[in-house]
Amino acid sequence: MKTIKPVGVIDSRRRFLLNAGAGLGTLSMLDLLGVPVSAAESMNTGVLGTGHFAARAKRVICLHMLGAISHVDTFDYKPTLEKMHGQDIPPSVRQTQRQSTMSNGQSAFPIVGPLRPFRQHGESGAWVSDFLPHIGGIADELCFVKGMYTEHVNHDPASKFLHTGFQLAGRPSAGAWVSYALGSDNRDLPNFIVMNSGVSQGVPQDAAIWGTGFLPSHHQGVEFRAAADPVLYINNPPGVERGDRRELLDALGELAASQHAASNDAEVLSRVSQYEMAYRMQASVPEIADISAEPESVLRLYGPDVHKPGTFARNCLIARRLAERGVKYQTLFAMGWDHHLAIKQSFPVRCQEIDQPAAGLVQDLKQRGLLEDTLVMFGSEFGRTPFAQGNINNPLVGRDHHGGAFTWWFAGGGVKAGHTHGETDDFAYNVVKDPVHIHDLNATLMHILGIDHTQLTFRFRGRDFRLTDVHGEVVEGILA
Repeated sequence: MKTIKPVGVIDSRRRFLLNAGAGLGTLSMLDLLGVPVSAAESMNTGVLGTGHFAARAKRVICLHMLGAISHVDTFDYKPTLEKMHGQDIPPSVRQTQRQSTMSNGQSAFPIVGPLRPFRQHGESGAWVSDFLPHIGGIADELCFVKGMYTEHVNHDPASKFLHTGFQLAGRPSAGAWVSYALGSDNRDLPNFIVMNSGVSQGVPQDAAIWGTGFLPSHHQGVEFRAAADPVLYINNPPGVERGDRRELLDALGELAASQHAASNDAEVLSRVSQYEMAYRMQASVPEIADISAEPESVLRLYGPDVHKPGTFARNCLIARRLAERGVKYQTLFAMGWDHHLAIKQSFPVRCQEIDQPAAGLVQDLKQRGLLEDTLVMFGSEFGRTPFAQGNINNPLVGRDHHGGAFTWWFAGGGVKAGHTHGETDDFAYNVVKDPVHIHDLNATLMHILGIDHTQLTFRFRGRDFRLTDVHGEVVEGILA
């Protein structure tokens, strides 16, 4: 193993890095000695630098209601559904869209009206269900996109399609693309973080949704858990001191530098970069997870569940703390929205869990001056049918999947506040004005971050891949 000379006898910092073989472990030794370590950030420097053009936002927080929140019971108010409750949806309407196999064999398709009344909010007059009074209270901060659609009607392919632009595992997620393009603003925290709350109720979810695919592995999303150790395997095992870990990483860094010199495999340095990040996270993650210094006025914004680790409320507060520390991309999954059965019993509970925290996150970002350069996104992989799944007279009636029309909302990040884009028909079943495909959503997300989605590509197996495949148009109508 190569001997490292004391810093004082090295001709220059540049020479020192060359002597160390650019080993990332050795670079961290500089950190301990108080020497600037900007060169150590080479693995976390984006390929685009600051982007293709001026960005409207610096960071993204995506709130994914996994399982598919019902748009007809939240944001897409249709009086026709109230008037026709119990009547079959016209075949001329229903037969325009692909249906899930769970309801397409029904002999009747009775309409289920909104489960609670809607009312208009704010100067914008946006219609929001009484299930979500806190989100309704910030309606003038939101941009509703009611013309969302996707080809998919099953959770796993739809979720992968939403986050990676492809229905099968193996493609980079949006967060990984953003990390690859723009790099990191905080060397002590991952650039892309994922948090889960709630119970999945059988809806599949796996790391492929936040994976890196063929991009370097250090761009993968890091999952924060609701546990004493929010991130697995970063803490030292019993009997191992922090200094021991530092020595191990220094030695590993030098070995990796030698291996990289011989193989020219970038993944070697990418792995060491992850080990170094884990080392720094031993100090940064506990500080992030500790909310004891947050003022009571801030905690009240997120609601009483903020005191319970792993809840959507706590995760939203952690998301704000991560955003103000420069984390580029976060995805918060709120589970439990797959209401094929018992929607009348379960839906109010799910709404109560997410309503105040989602609104509180927007308010908290705004009061700190962060909302203007943070894009908050809220939605699902698809919507739900306006007609019943099963017998409408059964107390356990539900709604099936529906990809033909659903709603997302956005806040901050250069989008129009108090604005509604797109429109569905009288049954909230088909988009009739300004349709927005999933690829369009991702193209717009990239544009807001200063990235031309058609130019951010990665060559793999002889083809240039991108998040939006060969599709996608920026939705100019929602940009401020």
